[in-house]
Amino acid sequence: MKNILPLFIAIFLLTSCQSKPNAVKKEVAFAEKEVKKETPKKKEASPEEILKKPEVPILCYHRIRNILPSDGPNMKVYSVTPAAFAEQMKTLSDNGYHTILPAQLKEYLVYGGKLPSKPVMITFDDTREEQLSIGAAEMKKYGFKGVFFIMTISINRPGYMTKEQIKSLSDSGNVIGAHTWDHHMVTKYVDADWESQLTKPNKKLEEIIGKPITYFAYPDGVWNTAAIPHVKSNGYQLAFILSTKRDLTDPLYTIRRIIVAGTWSTTGFMKAVQSSFK
Repeated sequence: MKNILPLFIAIFLLTSCQSKPNAVKKEVAFAEKEVKKETPKKKEASPEEILKKPEVPILCYHRIRNILPSDGPNMKVYSVTPAAFAEQMKTLSDNGYHTILPAQLKEYLVYGGKLPSKPVMITFDDTREEQLSIGAAEMKKYGFKGVFFIMTISINRPGYMTKEQIKSLSDSGNVIGAHTWDHHMVTKYVDADWESQLTKPNKKLEEIIGKPITYFAYPDGVWNTAAIPHVKSNGYQLAFILSTKRDLTDPLYTIRRIIVAGTWSTTGFMKAVQSSFK
């Protein structure tokens, strides 16, 4: 009898230990079912519904530098002086504007998420170093955050951002997006171009910042419907053009921006912000 009792206890304990995990699994499965019941999937807006929503002003900057005597007409348009940029940021703040980022824009367009009063998105193309040292520094004074679209061929080159600077922008709350490898327009891609211009830059930027890269800006704002499936398949959730018309089927992949011209006065700048998006 003395020998049987310990054996009985051991069998009882073993059986109890084995049954508890099964009970826990059942409880977890039940809880998951209840959560699914209580949190129904959000209804997504159709392309037609997205196109009907008021657009958010989205600004596109390239150079922040003083104009040189040797600059041609294009450079005068694409270059905003440091003084003008500072005045534009101050004017936006004084007029009650709040910067938003792409995730907020998508939530608004697709799920009807709320935006702050007077939203604006500030974006930068082409990886120039002054976008960090002048642009981000000036924006920080007003609590503004921006989106920086990087062409990966330029990383670590003189006058362009380094890997460390790109990561610092991301770590401080700004968003890093892709702008292809070497700025060739997507309308000219064939075969392996899609991997070299979309896939590899995406992976490289993810390695640099340690986060997914889910936003893309078309070089020169030029796009066509044939490019959109390739942009989607590379994990991009939104893609940005310039001031041309949006695609009726895929408006999330043709989001409009305007280039801030270096020839604008502050009054002209604010007029463009208020009138260019409907």
